[in-house]
Amino acid sequence: MTNANHGSSERAVDAPRGGASTGGAAPALLARVAAACQPRPAEPASKSSTVPDTASSWTCPTHGAPLPSWRATPQTQAIIAFVECVTKEGSENFVPTDERIAVFDDDGALWVEQPSYVQAAFVVDRVKELVTEHADWRNRQPFKGVLDGDPRAVAATGEQGLSELIAAMHMGSTTEEFAAVVTRWIQTARHPELNRTYTELAYQPMLELVAYLRTNQFKVFIICGGAVDFLRPWVERVYGVPKECVVGSRTSVSYELRGGRPVLLRLAEVELVDDRADKPVGIHQLIGQRPIAAFGNSEGDLEMLEWTTMAPGLRLGVIVHHTDAEREWAYDRRSHVGQLARALEQAPARGWVVVDTKRDWAVLYPFQR
Repeated sequence: MTNANHGSSERAVDAPRGGASTGGAAPALLARVAAACQPRPAEPASKSSTVPDTASSWTCPTHGAPLPSWRATPQTQAIIAFVECVTKEGSENFVPTDERIAVFDDDGALWVEQPSYVQAAFVVDRVKELVTEHADWRNRQPFKGVLDGDPRAVAATGEQGLSELIAAMHMGSTTEEFAAVVTRWIQTARHPELNRTYTELAYQPMLELVAYLRTNQFKVFIICGGAVDFLRPWVERVYGVPKECVVGSRTSVSYELRGGRPVLLRLAEVELVDDRADKPVGIHQLIGQRPIAAFGNSEGDLEMLEWTTMAPGLRLGVIVHHTDAEREWAYDRRSHVGQLARALEQAPARGWVVVDTKRDWAVLYPFQR
């Protein structure tokens, strides 16, 4: 497939580091929370919701205009050409509908991830909400670091700190109780700089792409480092992806009777942090098929892209490269959130399509249409 080799943007954000090691899944997860609890960073660049006058939409002669928020670039054409090839009956590249599996990362691929991951913001807000019931948190790390906005203190607690934060998020809640907490938060929480609810900040071009694939009888899955129970309450409403098609990090769950009523109790034990090399593991365990298309934006997606594309048959790997400092943020190699380095460098040799958000997307968010 066609690919684009785009290097680091000149205006790439060199975001503050949290001080945690990035080696291994658990430290990476802790770094997310550490990054979210730091004070609001300086504006990386002026933002505008104005679509450039030169914006043009790609119109596919076969399917009409499936991706109206995408510009007519080789990257857009490569994605549509792939879909046409694998869905054309009689073609040597035809793929039966039960094998049309497409996987998407969430943060930075489907919705905004700067200046911190959305779920990390949820963890910070949840700690602040529960501190009234746990006065000792004000003087005990990592909670004190979260409350003080001190990412280094949070990161310094390591995996033990991560375990304590996970325990705090669950506190013996049932799956239904936790879903209610997430639903309430996601309906009201607002992005600290864009002043929009987070669900308004899903990328319009990617929403169109998900819909386009599903129209062509792809089964779309979200494969993310975030907790599966954090995404399931709202993904179908925002992305159109059923909750059973979310593969994410997960904690242990136990069954018990409460007052004669069966419930599933969330435990403070991490079963899988679905990031980096564990993404293909999660795909295998919960989907049971190797995808034919994968969409990511960071180092955490490298192994998923490799697993998807380094197999027989026509395959598609896509990297969303954030280069637009005016409409959102430009970042890649030096960012503490959504770092993109090796995957970007390997894209030309792997044949991965690199989507440049400034060049290839006419609009970013649904409210800009």
